[in-house]
Amino acid sequence: MAAGTTRRPATRPQVPAPSRHLPPGPAESADDEELPQGLTLNYWFDSGSGAQPYVARLRFAGRRTGVDRPSGRDTFVREETVAVVPHSGPVSVSPRVFDINAGEWEVAAEMLSPNGGRPMAGRPRAGAPAVHPAAWSWPRWKLLIRAPAPLKTRLAPLTGFDAMPAVIPGSWVLLVALGVVVGFLFQGRLLPYEHVAPGRVFPVSLLMVAAGIIGAKLWFIALKRTLRGVWRDGMCIQGSLVGAAVVGLAAMALLHLPIGAVVDATTPGLFIGIAVGRTGCFLTGCCAGRATSSRWALWSSDRRVGARRIPVQLLESLSGLVIGAIALVVVLHSGAGSGALFLASFAAYTLCRQGLLRLRAERRRSSIGGPLSAALAATVLAASTALLIIGVR
Repeated sequence: MAAGTTRRPATRPQVPAPSRHLPPGPAESADDEELPQGLTLNYWFDSGSGAQPYVARLRFAGRRTGVDRPSGRDTFVREETVAVVPHSGPVSVSPRVFDINAGEWEVAAEMLSPNGGRPMAGRPRAGAPAVHPAAWSWPRWKLLIRAPAPLKTRLAPLTGFDAMPAVIPGSWVLLVALGVVVGFLFQGRLLPYEHVAPGRVFPVSLLMVAAGIIGAKLWFIALKRTLRGVWRDGMCIQGSLVGAAVVGLAAMALLHLPIGAVVDATTPGLFIGIAVGRTGCFLTGCCAGRATSSRWALWSSDRRVGARRIPVQLLESLSGLVIGAIALVVVLHSGAGSGALFLASFAAYTLCRQGLLRLRAERRRSSIGGPLSAALAATVLAASTALLIIGVR
């Protein structure tokens, strides 16, 4: 969600269940009535040229087509508030609407207040920017005006896979899986440099992947203090690294593997794999940066609001790539093997991440957690780098 965006929860009208004595409407079936339906709306407007950021209030009104006697689930009114940075170009809004009947819907969108004020009698203010149906062009990387046309419902759980501007549903899973494969390939090539047979380590690595997933979920629950969204979004990279490290170290100790050599040989692939996976965050709309009018910003989405944003996901991907490349040079030319390379790389990544978290749209829950983590990471980085230099000498 964009920085400072306030989102009004969707209001769901309490309506009686449809009568079973009435025949299904022309755009619905008896089976459709039993399944939750949803719509994904895609609209955009220009951010304008004002002097200060503002809050835009938009209203979306829908009506199911082909219905002579509409019920409460045949119409909806949805309002959204969006924090807007002037001079940032087009801004898209992609709310999802649920608890409606299946079929085709005509939707109208308007901006009630371009500055967050209360409109008179619910009418648009004079000078409010026009709100257009949105389409997205991947080759041109820009929003286009979509021709008005009825929207068709789909099963509510599948609305997360609807087309949204600058979002590729499922890209995160694919790129994270690719990152894991890249990590395994690098590990297999580099373990012989540390005189360790890859076949002895791969089972431990698979266990670490599973532990990383569990650790990410637990970290998400600890941060959010809720189970809501944990199965869909709960993949915190800090928890993944901690979970994989704890379980991996224990497994290597039980199998009498040389821990320092294994983790150092694993380090380049680990962080290059993170670089690959983090691009999935950018393309799927998670971990979004703050909206800005800076010339260095990139247009992207947080799966609700699309705007020019600080590309924190790509910056974090770049930091992982640089750390992984440096670790690769160290392994190839000095051998490492003490575990100091892994500690130095982990600490450097933590420092980069703590800096980038300040640029994210999502506000941090703690004002002291970040500085404490950064101070600890800086201490570990200095100590482990010193150990590396001593070992090389």
